[in-house]
Amino acid sequence: MKSLFILSPLSQFEVTSLIGLNAPIFGHLNLTLTNLGLYSLFILLVVVGLHYYGNNDSNLIPSKWSISLESSYASLNSMVREQIGAHNEIYLPFVYSLFFFILIGNLISNVPYSFAVTASGVVSLGLSVTIFIGVTILALSIHGIKFFAFFIPAGTPLALVPLLVLIELISYLAT
Repeated sequence: MKSLFILSPLSQFEVTSLIGLNAPIFGHLNLTLTNLGLYSLFILLVVVGLHYYGNNDSNLIPSKWSISLESSYASLNSMVREQIGAHNEIYLPFVYSLFFFILIGNLISNVPYSFAVTASGVVSLGLSVTIFIGVTILALSIHGIKFFAFFIPAGTPLALVPLLVLIELISYLAT
């Protein structure tokens, strides 16, 4: 029988099953709520609650929460505009929601004996691989085959092009 008390600080990194349901629907269907899923739902509720609490639709004078949310939005908007350019409005909601998920996840994991969602390899790898594939598909759809021209700096001698493409490709895959 599992203990309800956490006996080790390292157990905050273990993904354990909390509630499970085995159903013989569609073959063998196993629905399980883990501590990773529970804390992810908790992060979602905190982010939505923070934005609901910071909503300033009915107030003439903004609250401190509203000012902090608006300033974080303005900061992220300027950073995304510097990186992407004038057409940043399409990508800003994704970057904004990802920022707040990681921020609240990191803050919650600072609480002793809580689960560290952002320290989980599944979450980090899942987010990074998904974003990497999405950015690559988006870049190929926007630029086509010219996307690979970004791997070659301007003014490169033709003899160095294969080596530089290889180095830049490895660098792109590593990030």
